Amino acid sequence: MPDITFILKDGTEKKVDAKAGLSLMEVAVKEGIEAIEGACGGGLACATCHLYVHPDFKERTMPEDGEISEEEEDMLDLAFDVRDSSRLCCQIIVGDELEGLKVALPGAAVEW
Repeated sequence: MPDITFILKDGTEKKVDAKAGLSLMEVAVKEGIEAIEGACGGGLACATCHLYVHPDFKERTMPEDGEISEEEEDMLDLAFDVRDSSRLCCQIIVGDELEGLKVALPGAAVEW
């Protein structure tokens, strides 16, 4: 189970053991990270699971073709403070390659 660190809006970090095969949104909800709502359940119909992926992990969190889907881009257009590192975490599936991943919630003071 990969260790993943969520950086919360207040700057605190929450390190969790993430079960492989789950989406990062499912992990966040299971771990009680309230800022990740996942209102649509991962159906790409909202942006309530928007977060920032640390640049060291950007490529490892991308789909196999290296591009986020048009649907994800459309939902990110609705999100607050979108950056180059923005993703919908419902679209990131946890695997061993994400060991040590750091993600930040919008509003956290990170420069990614």
